Amino acid sequence: MPDDGIDRIPGPPAEGDGVEAIAAAGGLHTYQLRLHDEYGPVVRFPLPGVDAAVSVADPVLLEATAEINKRPEQLFAFLEPLQESGNMQTLPPAEHVPWRRVMLSVLAGRPAHEAHFAQFTALTEAMAGRWAEQSASGPVELQKDLSKLSLQLVCEFALGSALTSEESAGRVVAAFEDVLTDYLARLYQVDVGGTEEERQDRSERALAYLRTTVDQVLAAHRARGTTARADHSDLIAALVAAGEAPARIRDTVLMTMMAAHHTTGVAISWALYLLSRHPEAADRATTELDRVLADRAAPGYGDLRQLPYLDMVLREAMRLYPPGPYGAREATEDLRLGDYTIPAGTTVFYPFWAVHMNPAYWPDPETFDPDRFTPEATADRHRLAYIPFGLGPRSCEGATLAMVEAKLVLAVLLKRFRFELAPGQTVTPIERFVLWAAEDIRMNLTPR
Repeated sequence: MPDDGIDRIPGPPAEGDGVEAIAAAGGLHTYQLRLHDEYGPVVRFPLPGVDAAVSVADPVLLEATAEINKRPEQLFAFLEPLQESGNMQTLPPAEHVPWRRVMLSVLAGRPAHEAHFAQFTALTEAMAGRWAEQSASGPVELQKDLSKLSLQLVCEFALGSALTSEESAGRVVAAFEDVLTDYLARLYQVDVGGTEEERQDRSERALAYLRTTVDQVLAAHRARGTTARADHSDLIAALVAAGEAPARIRDTVLMTMMAAHHTTGVAISWALYLLSRHPEAADRATTELDRVLADRAAPGYGDLRQLPYLDMVLREAMRLYPPGPYGAREATEDLRLGDYTIPAGTTVFYPFWAVHMNPAYWPDPETFDPDRFTPEATADRHRLAYIPFGLGPRSCEGATLAMVEAKLVLAVLLKRFRFELAPGQTVTPIERFVLWAAEDIRMNLTPR
């Protein structure tokens, strides 16, 4: 007979809040890999901020959770200081559904992508130019520079603002880092340097700077005049037209910047890292680029569809190194997961990395193989075996935009440079809300 109840789900001893075990494993991302390797596809485990959590790494079992539209409020409480209109990540469904619809109408729409594509290209080529100058004196730091570029792109998209200089983008990136580092230190008891008072002071000053920056940009936007645009390419205009309050618009802009400024940049950097370690795949990607672009330095928006291998490289990179390595929901009713029933109120944990490393769906899961994403291979695989942007009604609204940005940046960089990992470094993934490289990824560039 099937077993019922959360207490019957296998897992480690339910002692404490799990902080020590998470720290000993090197972070929550690696802790999840170990848990599922030891206990199977459904694991009960202690998680800071919740009474109990159940982690699910099997795509078939994930189906039962796919329509949950509630996030655990405790796990997202750290975002509350950034917001005045209620936590954007934990809005109740009645508020979340219409807000998400507006976001998707802009973030996922081709008209918006085309309207901003030329500026995206200019910003990317400007960074490539700086890399060309810098490469003569030493390696570049992928994640630092690509995070700045990612923030510049999202600022251009969400704000259409003057916040696109390298200096201003760097200051905003640093501000977000101060806020998130303070939270990381408090939640996981990680030694990040400095006293608690010093971290809190930096965090508060960083929040003030972020709020002021966004307010200034929004004020300039209002001064120029904001009207609903028929082409759905202006996020602020769409939010105004939908009747959103000024505080909600400001919070949405700030959260969009926060969500996008790391994720796209780290996805691109992991793709370049993998290509540097697999020259045959890099040659295949550049051959495709040369065929499609010929002598052009950058693709047009329509060219992206003609770069299927580049798309496969990016997807395989996000399988091996998902930018956001996990997510969470809260069960709103009793939920059946295989042989177990979990009660309403239980935190359901989505270990994206563990799902992507499940050998039942990904043979030799640690091997880099972009051909896993041919149309034929994808058609034969469970739809939830690959979830880098989450699943269900709380999945990432910016997924389509992120893919457009990432493919553009990869195309420009691979067309211009060959990438070789700088010697003497160990690249170690760590969890810093995204799957970061502990000491960045230093790369030597050679002009093509």
